[in-house]
Amino acid sequence: MDVIRIQGGQPLSGTVRVSGAKNAALPILAATLLTDEACTIENVPDLSDVRFMAEILRYMGASVEQLDAHTWRIEAKSIDSTAPYELVRKMRASICLLGPLVGRLREAHISLPGGCVIGPRPIDLHLKGVEQLGAKVEVSKGYVHVDASGLKGNYLYLGGRQGSTVTGTANMIMAAVLAPGITRIESAACEPEIVDLCHMLERMGARIKGIGSHYLKIEGVDRLHGCKHSVPPDRIEAGTLMLAAVITDSEVTVEGVVPGHIRALLAKMEEARMPCTIEPDQRRITVHPAPDRKPVEVITLPHPGFPTDLQAQMLAVMTLTPGLSILTERIYPNRFMHVPELLRMGAQIAMEGPSAVVNGTNRLSGAPVMASDLRASAALVLAGLAAEGETWIQRIYHLDRGYEKLEEKLQSLGAQIERLPDSALPSDLLE
Repeated sequence: MDVIRIQGGQPLSGTVRVSGAKNAALPILAATLLTDEACTIENVPDLSDVRFMAEILRYMGASVEQLDAHTWRIEAKSIDSTAPYELVRKMRASICLLGPLVGRLREAHISLPGGCVIGPRPIDLHLKGVEQLGAKVEVSKGYVHVDASGLKGNYLYLGGRQGSTVTGTANMIMAAVLAPGITRIESAACEPEIVDLCHMLERMGARIKGIGSHYLKIEGVDRLHGCKHSVPPDRIEAGTLMLAAVITDSEVTVEGVVPGHIRALLAKMEEARMPCTIEPDQRRITVHPAPDRKPVEVITLPHPGFPTDLQAQMLAVMTLTPGLSILTERIYPNRFMHVPELLRMGAQIAMEGPSAVVNGTNRLSGAPVMASDLRASAALVLAGLAAEGETWIQRIYHLDRGYEKLEEKLQSLGAQIERLPDSALPSDLLE
């Protein structure tokens, strides 16, 4: 396994471009199973999760060809209804295969998914949804077995304890576009990735009304056809790069970002005196030095609220922001496994239930730290960029699940960051 070594305290400068969105690419790749015609998907990020999804699609019988680093051609003429444990266990997002299999084949056999360990993320709303569409569901021996021979449109309510389910909404949309009759989805997630999936399905011939709202009306069609589609920019990567500029008091221009996708982050940055210049027509945001930033209160909520996937990165910034900041996690209350590692670097953080109370300090110290999940990895990278001395981050395979060549992008901005084999770890840092 590789590790990342960072020599902190270096200012950043320059321009960096955002890759395609992982959280959009995975359901889009799954949606190619809804047709027996070829689909070409562009601007796909080069990530381990994407490669895992391609491997699953091949196993299921689809022809999967990577035309270049960011373009895939998928033709699913004949597919199998089983997604096995040995592949699905690597990635939680593989559950988004449920909708396409139910819609096209009227059956599915999918292993319960794996992914980041950030607390329980049950798929009960997914299963309840397909049952309301007329399917019979059985869970046994770690697999979900679905008989959807009676699939038909219906009314669905997808609200859960932490708000609307994003992958559950994606699954129900993909099942409903081929279900006879009308499906009405109440409390649908309206994240940009869901909006983009709907637009792709429209290109394939689906009939969807209410896109971008919490209420969707879907009229089932007999079949869908192939299409060409481009994955939108990754709003979480954009936010991470912007916060990297903030934490190092640097001026950085982030290109390929849709400002409307990160309004909650921009609002909190303005409140915290983190200045930036927004050029929406150019899809470009320039972050300016923020030496006088102030603490804020952040609560993660479903879109258009502050995204849970930026909570860890914002927390890292708040550790170096004078005053008391409070970050409350309403989506995944246990998503604070980065806190002990930030404490090792000198951060002052106290946990109060689902909230982290941060007493901002004026310095962090480089230290050996361990990444626990995808966004925690990004937070530790940001902390390492600003810390005095050397930071070694282990288990960075988490980072590779959601960020395309992040260390190379930061290097282009002047960061002293490098990826090394774990054999390069000093002997006193080995586990």
